[in-house]
Amino acid sequence: MTSDNQSSGNKPGDIPPEQSLIEYPSHFPIKVMGSMQDGFAEAIVTLVQEFDPDFHAGKMEMRPSSKGNYLGLTVTVWVTSREQLDDLYRALTSHPMVKVVL
Repeated sequence: MTSDNQSSGNKPGDIPPEQSLIEYPSHFPIKVMGSMQDGFAEAIVTLVQEFDPDFHAGKMEMRPSSKGNYLGLTVTVWVTSREQLDDLYRALTSHPMVKVVL
């Protein structure tokens, strides 16, 4: 006996695309946090541009932590599909300079 998730190729806990709360295409903000270090913001801009070629640093908000140890970035990207957004999240979370992606 197989569940609907297994028969559709989804992993348990996945939300089917038709039940997504995100409408595509749209602008979507992503928060990225990392240690305060040279090149962090630039590395994130470069990575995001692989998924949204029109993205540029002017579309990014930067906020240092109160003690200055971390830098929070909010990148607002143009997403056209759930697959693109999922791939971007995977790329961000696997980047060695990134601590957290929300």
